[in-house]
Amino acid sequence: MPLEIKEVEEEKVTRLIIQKTMEDWLKIADVDVIIVGAGPSGLTAAMYTAKAGLRTVLFERRLSFGGGMGGGGMQFHKIIVESPAEKILEDAGCRMESLENGLFIVDAAEMMAKLASKAIDSGAKIILGVTVDDVIYRDNPLRIVGVVIQWSSVVMARLHVDPLGIKARAVVDCTGHDAEVLSVASKKIPELKISVLGEKSMWTSKAEKLTVEGTREVCPGLFAAGMAVAAIDQTPRMGPIFGGMLLSGAKVAQLVVNKLLGEKALKVAPIDF
Repeated sequence: MPLEIKEVEEEKVTRLIIQKTMEDWLKIADVDVIIVGAGPSGLTAAMYTAKAGLRTVLFERRLSFGGGMGGGGMQFHKIIVESPAEKILEDAGCRMESLENGLFIVDAAEMMAKLASKAIDSGAKIILGVTVDDVIYRDNPLRIVGVVIQWSSVVMARLHVDPLGIKARAVVDCTGHDAEVLSVASKKIPELKISVLGEKSMWTSKAEKLTVEGTREVCPGLFAAGMAVAAIDQTPRMGPIFGGMLLSGAKVAQLVVNKLLGEKALKVAPIDF
């Protein structure tokens, strides 16, 4: 029998896309957790906050996820992680090869795809092509209560289009080297007393340790993870080893879960911090 492909009218496609997209956006307008940046720390954080039952949305300014993972080390397609970060990749279903001294190697594309897939399967919503260019705040007490978003294409075109605000109980900056959310908060809300000093040059082992240690709630409602930590603490960069990024994402997820669900909340990641 010849293959029969169902006929569909163009306007039907349009209506269904708009209808289902708007259904999602009505839910996204007010969530528990907003994560900004779909790199290794952001995807990990989304995976675990969603696993805990928190309504989680992850905004990524590009039309793809993965952050620095896609480039591997100088575009070689392998990524190194060190123990105990391999436990996070095991949670995501990644295949790894065990090397010497607690090191593991994984394909960059598989790590990106599996982390994103696991985050989505856990209940997180990933929205691509959205730039976070401001935060929403309140005083008495001073706190961050959401973000201001715009289509990345609008930003790139330099058009004047008013943005939209998205509310959340916790905002996590996982934007990497530029610490984009923390940077705008530091400039526009000086009373937060946030300084974005910029990262130092490479020192892999020290960078991995300090990135995880520095993962925290920077001010009420606003958390830092991944290389955004190095940007505010002026600690070293680490290059194409991603264990610290994964561990930082898992740690910030646990911090958020503890804050929103209580200190006695269940451990969400297979790591003790």
